[in-house]
Amino acid sequence: MNILTLSIKQKYFDEILAGTKTHEYREIRPTNAKKYITYLCGGKEYKADEELPEEGEIELKPIQYDAIKLLTGEYRGKRPYIIVEVKDAEASILTNNEGNDIVYTYKGEEYLAAQMDYTLGKILEKHID
Repeated sequence: MNILTLSIKQKYFDEILAGTKTHEYREIRPTNAKKYITYLCGGKEYKADEELPEEGEIELKPIQYDAIKLLTGEYRGKRPYIIVEVKDAEASILTNNEGNDIVYTYKGEEYLAAQMDYTLGKILEKHID
């Protein structure tokens, strides 16, 4: 089973446990993109954006995870967690009100604002003190 591990605030952790939060969103940045996506361009798949050709339409392909392990609490000792089924994953490039791509700069390089949308299913495991 391929499991993505993420930290989450207690409020959202509780909402997922209660079944009221059914999606988990994560911003895709240059520092974390390899955890969430690969890139498709010209029929080829690339693991890193620096490998991409200069020209061509680029698609974001979500890395397939079976479940997400969500941890909450302090970063010491045994942290409460839940493992939740991933029913679907979608990566999208974010746009402004005019429909233009949102562009940020990181270490002098421009990148497109993007996010992951994980549709959550049933809770597979939980450890709550």
